[in-house]
Amino acid sequence: MQTHWLFLYCYIGVSLFFIEGAQIATYNELSTLISIKSSIIDPMNHLKDWQQPSNATMQDDGWNHYCNWTGISCNSKGFVESLELYNMNLSGVITYHIQSLSSLSYFNISCNNFASTLPKSLSNLTSLKSFDVSQNYFTGRFPTGLGRAAGLRSINGSSNEFSGLLPEDIGNSTLLESLDFRGSYFISPIPKSFKNLQKLKFLGLSGNNFTGKIPEYLGELSSLDTLIMGYNEFEGEIPAEFGNMTNLQYLDLAVGTLSGQIPVEFGKLKNLTTVYLYRNNLTGKIPPELGNIMSLAFLDLSDNQISGEIPKELAKLENLQLLNLMSNKLTGFVPEKLGELKNLQVLELWKNYLEGPLPLNLGKYSPLQWLDVSSNSLSGEIPPGLCTEGNLIKLILFNNSFTGLIPSGLSNCSSLVRVRIQNNLISGTIPVGFGNLPSLQRLELAKNNLTGKIPIDVTSSTSLSFIDVSWNHLDSSLPSEILSIPTLQTFIASHNNLGGTIPDEFQGCPSLSVLDLSNANITGTIPESIASCQRLVNLNLRNNHLTGGIPKSITNMPTLSVLDLSNNSLTGRIPENFGSSPALEMMNLSYNKLEGPVPSNEIPLMMNPNDLIGNVGLCGGILPPCSQSLTVTSQKRSSHIKHVVIGFVSGISVILSFSAVYFGGKWLCNRWYLYNNFIHDWFRHSGEDWPWRFVAFQRISFTSNEILSCIKESNIIGMGGNGIVYKAEIHKPQVTVAVKKLWRSRVDIENGNNDVLREVELLGRLRHRNIVRLLGYVHNERDVIMVCEYMPNGNLGTALHGEQSARLLVDWVSRYNIALGVAQGLNYLHHDCHPPVIHRDIKSNNILLDANLEARIADFGLARMMIQKNETVSMVAGSYGYIAPEYGYTLKVDEKIDIYSYGVVLLELLTGKMPLDHAFGESVDIVKWIQKKRNNKALLEALDPTIAGQCKHVQEEMLLVLRIALLCTAKLPKERPSMRDIITMLGEAKPRRKSICSNGRQENSMEKGTIFTTSPLAILF
Repeated sequence: MQTHWLFLYCYIGVSLFFIEGAQIATYNELSTLISIKSSIIDPMNHLKDWQQPSNATMQDDGWNHYCNWTGISCNSKGFVESLELYNMNLSGVITYHIQSLSSLSYFNISCNNFASTLPKSLSNLTSLKSFDVSQNYFTGRFPTGLGRAAGLRSINGSSNEFSGLLPEDIGNSTLLESLDFRGSYFISPIPKSFKNLQKLKFLGLSGNNFTGKIPEYLGELSSLDTLIMGYNEFEGEIPAEFGNMTNLQYLDLAVGTLSGQIPVEFGKLKNLTTVYLYRNNLTGKIPPELGNIMSLAFLDLSDNQISGEIPKELAKLENLQLLNLMSNKLTGFVPEKLGELKNLQVLELWKNYLEGPLPLNLGKYSPLQWLDVSSNSLSGEIPPGLCTEGNLIKLILFNNSFTGLIPSGLSNCSSLVRVRIQNNLISGTIPVGFGNLPSLQRLELAKNNLTGKIPIDVTSSTSLSFIDVSWNHLDSSLPSEILSIPTLQTFIASHNNLGGTIPDEFQGCPSLSVLDLSNANITGTIPESIASCQRLVNLNLRNNHLTGGIPKSITNMPTLSVLDLSNNSLTGRIPENFGSSPALEMMNLSYNKLEGPVPSNEIPLMMNPNDLIGNVGLCGGILPPCSQSLTVTSQKRSSHIKHVVIGFVSGISVILSFSAVYFGGKWLCNRWYLYNNFIHDWFRHSGEDWPWRFVAFQRISFTSNEILSCIKESNIIGMGGNGIVYKAEIHKPQVTVAVKKLWRSRVDIENGNNDVLREVELLGRLRHRNIVRLLGYVHNERDVIMVCEYMPNGNLGTALHGEQSARLLVDWVSRYNIALGVAQGLNYLHHDCHPPVIHRDIKSNNILLDANLEARIADFGLARMMIQKNETVSMVAGSYGYIAPEYGYTLKVDEKIDIYSYGVVLLELLTGKMPLDHAFGESVDIVKWIQKKRNNKALLEALDPTIAGQCKHVQEEMLLVLRIALLCTAKLPKERPSMRDIITMLGEAKPRRKSICSNGRQENSMEKGTIFTTSPLAILF
């Protein structure tokens, strides 16, 4: 009996011991969680329920009531098993006390703003199964010791700022299935212990600073189904051992410096669906063994040095959807059997040396969407069934030798957006039907052998924005309404035998900006109605048989910049008002039959004598004075007439002398009165008074008269696309402001169009340090004059490319600060304004610099509020070299067009070059020029040497921003980051050291090894 009691006491004692121990452990976890919260910054108050409990709470809910806190889950024993704090905008540090959560199995703090190092104590969390710290800003080395967690199955450290080596001990976690370290600054070597991870299915190492050869032992990872290692600086050949990864489905080694041939061993990877090897230095031939990978759906080998023929074995890939082989050195024929593939959607073979015909059945049996074989030596006829399935969007065949007719099926393909088959040998007529295609935006048929006429149905199009039929043999006059297509921006029909007259149907051309009818055998006169094309920028009618005079209405066209009427038979005088055309930059009137004096206004500023030669009757201005011609005539007059004229002039001179004395005295008496009222008289129109009104957006100390008195030629400091800018110095008080007089067309004035006024009022509400502040505006019924703060350092374009370029912006920090300032201004417009404001004309000339070289976005003449998504406009606006590629054919207005333009400005800051430069090559802008650079060495050579110099750390920081610029100028809008993301990336690229090298030497304090050469977000390319 006593023995029973003894056992009972022992049992109770042991139970109380464990209960007390559990309470102590629970209390320790509670203290740890409170400690974790105290080290975290939580601006959104997500963790508001993480509170130290009262005694009453612990009695009611127990010691482990924290199991119900946000982001926490406990196991059956009441210990913290899961800590899920992702996407909460948290920052701060992770305390080393976290090691006390000994049962923690799932740890996820991804998508936050942590910017510290991770504590080494994480190695004590030996119960971990999943560890995710991705998409933060963690720095330093990735903590060692996680390999002690025998049950660890997933590690995600992607999109951070980790540096140094990957921990060797990770290879001890042999149950690992997913390992993601994309987008940091890790360096080689990749730990050899990784070959122990035989259960690993996902390995992501892209976007780091790995160099050297890809380790062969990675080929021993037999369970791997996804391998992503692109955007590094690996060199040498792709290991043949990769052919042993028989479960591999996705392989991405794109964008690097890999060389050698594609391993034939890839043919053994029967489960492979995706192979991305683009933008490397691979050579040799495409292995025919790739045709054995029957599961392959996406194959991209573009931008390499691959030669030889396209293997006919690729035609066996029944699941192939995308085949990209462009920008290589491929020769031979396109395999005929490729036309039999039933799933092919994208085929890009452009910029190779291919010859022969395209497969006859191409597109006949597949949902083909995109075909681009441009810039080859292909011949034969265009396959007739390209749009059989009704999915073809883009057909790009230019710069080849295709012959035959344009297939009639193309003119019935309702999905078509672009047809570009210029510079071939196509014959026959343009088929009827293109005008009825609802989505067709570009029709480029130039430089072929087309005959006949432009089909009348084209005039009914509601989508065409670009038509080029030049350099053909068209021999019928233009359809009367061809220039009235509402969406048409560019129409080029030069070098044809059109004949007939220019259609007098210009009333409905709201979008037309380029009209080229040169060398087209056109007769008749220039229609007066052409002036109704208020958006026309370039008008070329040279080398025709035009007669009659130059219409005076042309002088009122507000955007006309280039006018070429040379080599015609035009007569009469040059209209007097030509010089007042606000945008006119080039005018060629040579070889006509014009006569009379050249107008003495601003015409001489935009012309040289060669633009007027061949007009025997012209004189004055930049030509010999008219008096010389008149002298020849006067010598033929009789002596009697000479004396009469001399006497008459003498008499008039005496009368004028007396009058001058009288009126001069009167003028002196009334000088003050006339001075105060000359602005009033200056802005009179049609005999009516136009009262001025001054609207101020803040308290000011000057009047409208003081502003108006500064609007004179001597004060002009700039001229933009929508107005003239004057410097206004007001003496009492001493203040200097910038005054911009906006262009307004006569049509806007007569119709009472107040769009400009409403736009100015909108800008008056914008308040941001990186946007030029609008102080107010002066307006009447005709004119609007903006008053802004004055920027003493001019614009960024002049600072980079003008005479002052050697004085301003001479170091990287200054240029980086400008890049950041512009980004912050655009971020305000896109994300903090409601509705968002799209600038539409971001360029270096529209970025002003204050006294401290801080950037201010200016010139909102084209800005537009985005009231709803997917808004479109009637015509392209912006500046050449800065316009996003899709904007020209979609006319869609959204943030992405500003982001593309911003990327171009970044490239200007980085390279010191202008967006358009003859050194880039024909039809190559700065974006294409940079994209051709295949490796870091080439990119380094592109950087402005006066800034980058030999300073390695400056070069590294500039390369970071260069990669951001490449993201911003991505071809597809969806691949461009938002301004918020750009500011985040710029934060990662912030200069962290002094940016000027002393005496041209690299600083000794530099860390060894290459760091900061790849953006953490480079995986988004």
